[in-house]
Amino acid sequence: MGNRLTESAVPDATATKSRGTPTRLSARSSAVQRHALAFASVFAGLTLWELIGRFAIQNSLFLATPIQVAVELWRLARVGVLQHHAWVSAQEFVIGFAIAVAVGIPIGLAVAASKRTAIVMNPWISGLYATPVIALAPLFILWFGIGIWSKVAVVVALVVFPVVINTEAGLRNTDRQLVEAVRSFGANKLQIFLKVSLPCALPFILAGLRLGVGRGLIGVVVGELFGARAGLGFMITQAAEVFNMPRLFAGVVVLAAAGIVFTAAFQALERRLVPWNYE
Repeated sequence: MGNRLTESAVPDATATKSRGTPTRLSARSSAVQRHALAFASVFAGLTLWELIGRFAIQNSLFLATPIQVAVELWRLARVGVLQHHAWVSAQEFVIGFAIAVAVGIPIGLAVAASKRTAIVMNPWISGLYATPVIALAPLFILWFGIGIWSKVAVVVALVVFPVVINTEAGLRNTDRQLVEAVRSFGANKLQIFLKVSLPCALPFILAGLRLGVGRGLIGVVVGELFGARAGLGFMITQAAEVFNMPRLFAGVVVLAAAGIVFTAAFQALERRLVPWNYE
């Protein structure tokens, strides 16, 4: 009798493992389905683009097909032109994005933490965020020249405000009940910030970073359109001047691919840092 009770009371490791396996399998299946849908969507879009270019427009001066763009990308990569322009634009984007994040998150934290700071900063944030940066790009080029730093300035000006606004919104949306519960256990302000406010704000901060990716890439192109010696925006401008549509679309495709990669990276980071949003 004792042996039977003992055997029935102790959970079987194999059974426990088998109960955990379906959860992992379902998560993998869900991930596979997401990736399959994403690839199917891209493939359908490219197919539609190819059909329109071949049978509807039938003129490469107006629209290059995906096959023509792929051939041009291969040709540019083979001679090293694509790598050169992509490297210049990547430097401008990464430096500008890093500066915007390093400046934007502390400003957002300060605005959310202090009412006086919010009163002082909000008019500047609202006014500068609404200012079309494309109108300021020539001014940045006048100040910083046609080198890398004028493009970095454009990227910072476009990225910093979504980061500031989302950081502030995330901290202001902290659950007050959680704050009071942690305070009732004797937590100080730093502990409340690290254990409650920051985790609650993380989804908003990461959403601001994802928004900043698209705006930063736009900033790179805008800066290079007004004055540059290299970069994808420079390559696009040169191609447009001679009506080289395959090269123009090649630059656009590289920028779009970069946006997809960076956005997917931040989504993966969000899944790791705030997994409760995906449960």
